[in-house]
Amino acid sequence: MNEFELIARYFSRPPRDTGFVAQAGGDDCALLSLGDRQLAVTTDLLVEGRHFLPDVDPAALGHKVLAVNLSDLAAAGATPRCFFLALALPRVEPAWLDAFSAGLYALADTHACVLAGGDTTRAAPVAQGQGPRTVCITAVGEVPAGLAHGRAGARPGDDLWVSGTLGDAALALAHLLGQVELAPAALAQVRPRLERPPPRVALGVALRGLATACIDVSDGLAGDAAHIAARSGVQLEIDTAALPVGAVLGAQPERLRLRCALAGGDDYELLFTAPPQRRAQVQDAARAAGVAVSRMGRIRAGLGVRLLDAAGQPLSAGWRGYDHFDPDPATEATDP
Repeated sequence: MNEFELIARYFSRPPRDTGFVAQAGGDDCALLSLGDRQLAVTTDLLVEGRHFLPDVDPAALGHKVLAVNLSDLAAAGATPRCFFLALALPRVEPAWLDAFSAGLYALADTHACVLAGGDTTRAAPVAQGQGPRTVCITAVGEVPAGLAHGRAGARPGDDLWVSGTLGDAALALAHLLGQVELAPAALAQVRPRLERPPPRVALGVALRGLATACIDVSDGLAGDAAHIAARSGVQLEIDTAALPVGAVLGAQPERLRLRCALAGGDDYELLFTAPPQRRAQVQDAARAAGVAVSRMGRIRAGLGVRLLDAAGQPLSAGWRGYDHFDPDPATEATDP
């Protein structure tokens, strides 16, 4: 049973029709109705050893744990307003906490997002020693009623777009896990994308009324594209030759390059669809947000995700996105 089957089987049911919960599971954010506006709410749990390495820079971790939530708000087109922090620690380490909170607050201040509360506890002991550090953030944003993005609006004929570049975070992780070897200068270029991803909040807001569907690329492009396909009842056709990658990843062997860009995860870019007649407006929105966007596919009638090579032929490799219950997800995503 994978992560999404588990959620569907045990924790998915239609909400009671109270008029308050406008959108529950199945998207990056839940939507709560408040008259002419809606609150977008998202939560993410990060566990040491699963989502971050034990020796990670705590300031970078503070940035990332909030960034992954702000990325969900961006996918919904919501403006961040506040967040809640729950933290389990094996012990109190003042120097670690100083750096962690500094990284957390620096990103929060950038987006005027206020820490509104939370909880702290001591991690339970485990056989090998103290329990892992665990961080859970719930973030709340605001969007005008009717303008939130979801995953269910893609239509045949729409263009498929993605922001920024893909795969750098996965390449950096592959190096840190000893699966590939990067020169120091190359690692310095890609490691920030793993440890300090920039949430595309301004772009998400700028795409209100333009994007027909949107998701943030957190678990790998191929897997997240499949979520749009399933929710919209369409097929996403991706031109792999048009995938935007940076110089370091672009210099890697093709198989590694495609694995990182399609299945690596941790990109936190926005994957979205829009009608062809909106291309100029999409580009204008991207320029206003200060981030590049690339048109690298299209929406067809059908179901699922279809990957095409440079000659327009289907790729046979079955890359998939990250799954928390995959027996070996890290090597699946990055093994060259």
